[in-house]
Amino acid sequence: MNTLNIIDNFPLWASLFSILFAQVVKVPIAFIATKKISLGLITSTGGMPSSHSAAVTALATGVALVEGMDSAIFAVACIFAVITMFDATGVRRHAGEQATVLNKLVTDFHHFVQEAKQWPEKKEQEKMKELKELLGHQPIEVFFGGLTGVLLTLGLYFFS
Repeated sequence: MNTLNIIDNFPLWASLFSILFAQVVKVPIAFIATKKISLGLITSTGGMPSSHSAAVTALATGVALVEGMDSAIFAVACIFAVITMFDATGVRRHAGEQATVLNKLVTDFHHFVQEAKQWPEKKEQEKMKELKELLGHQPIEVFFGGLTGVLLTLGLYFFS
């Protein structure tokens, strides 16, 4: 039985580092794409690369390096990674697309009400919060998130 204390748990630290790296690197990637700095990306869901994919592939890669690819725990980590990455491109992505449609419906309905009643324009006391539209990931974001997790973990393993 291999009992590691938390400080020596390489798969755990590789996964946590991959999440942090993927979240932080979203800011410069978004800046290149939009020419806007958005520090809020560090704590948000969605975007390039997928931190979920980076985390689970780092976990599986770390377990493979420490325990071997023939271990039962590697099988668990690998299947966990596949399910997480599938969910990121499937259910969560569709929820984001539905949020986009719902936000458009709310905007259109609000506009219709304003025109129908012909009320004088007045300031809203509180703005509506829009539903989160970037819940999931495009397949390319999941791919690069997964690649990020594997490459960072291999680098950490071989250089530490």
